[in-house]
Amino acid sequence: QVQLVESGGGLVQAGESLRVSCVASGLRFSVTAMGWFRQSPAKELEFVATISARSGTIFYADSVKDRFTISRDNAKNTLYLQMNRLNPEDTAVYYCAAAPSLLPQREARDYAYWGQGTQVTVSS
Repeated sequence: QVQLVESGGGLVQAGESLRVSCVASGLRFSVTAMGWFRQSPAKELEFVATISARSGTIFYADSVKDRFTISRDNAKNTLYLQMNRLNPEDTAVYYCAAAPSLLPQREARDYAYWGQGTQVTVSS
């Protein structure tokens, strides 16, 4: 049974940083592309970042480029999202997802497994 468990969300002020994590189990993490998505009440599910199985290829949404960094530790089956210079528009539930692919994927439909999400709230 595949499980993705996010943690690290919370309430921060604008301009601050936060790192969210996702621990995976029940899958071959080292050969699985991973991604982060987010959803706020006013918006549809939005792509944030994706990383290939061996970290060689990474893509970001334009809205987070140069502020967020996705990374992974295959020895720990863990995916990370370092978020810097947060602003209120980043407020959302952040989900990690696993794709049946070595290559990074930008579309939610290409992901087979999803975590339960972790809330990130940025106050102004």
